[in-house]
Amino acid sequence: MTSSCRILLSHGLGVSLMADRLLVLQHLACEGPDLIADLALERGLAIEVFRTDRGDRLPDHTETHGSIALVLGGPMSTSDPLPWLQQELEWIRCRHQKQQPILGICLGAQLLAIAAGGSVEPLRVGEPPMPLKEVGYGAIHWLRNAEQEPVLRGMNPSETVLHWHGDRIRLPASATLLASSLHCREQVFRIAQHAFALQCHLEVSGPNLEQWIQEDRDYVIAAMGADGPEQLLQDWSRLHPQIELQARRLFSNLLDQWSHPLQ
Repeated sequence: MTSSCRILLSHGLGVSLMADRLLVLQHLACEGPDLIADLALERGLAIEVFRTDRGDRLPDHTETHGSIALVLGGPMSTSDPLPWLQQELEWIRCRHQKQQPILGICLGAQLLAIAAGGSVEPLRVGEPPMPLKEVGYGAIHWLRNAEQEPVLRGMNPSETVLHWHGDRIRLPASATLLASSLHCREQVFRIAQHAFALQCHLEVSGPNLEQWIQEDRDYVIAAMGADGPEQLLQDWSRLHPQIELQARRLFSNLLDQWSHPLQ
């Protein structure tokens, strides 16, 4: 990878970590690591951002020891015939097989599921089943507790999240389902202790949400109606303090689990 493909950020805290880098696979300029990047920097992790859709080469797995991978979302589908997307999928599959830490969000969660033997299909609800775009703020319900899953320490039985998808995941046999929503069963899952995934969004910042709405306004209106864009922004203003608090807890628990040697 050339230096032009690499963005490095670090607070230089000098903390002794098992992981020292966050490798971010980003697919859209306005869909970045946001809160997760803030938490990674607080822990002294360097951040490297890769845009394979723009020609960036992903690092060889022999070079990724001591890293955490974050695979973000995007408007593309896992079934789109995009060579760079297939390259990402193979990279994720290899990383999963090596049990190197990986966090997938939305599209990233879907790619992780496929890499581990699962599948992705359009989200359908009702009888007869009809396609549904799950967009807007809504609840997920945890199916396990903090005693079973230490990463859930400090979480409420239900959390408000941002939904923004029209597909669902069929989990691989190795996955443990952690949370569901009313319309989509597969919202949060893990595989062993090295892979964690969210179909929903907890990481997004207000400015980036505004950009999402601007760039995907027709999608929002199709899912929520003509008032959908304005409703999303109103809901963000009202809900984001509590959402950010709980998101910070969840992602902090996860990064700490991966960043520090087990005691």
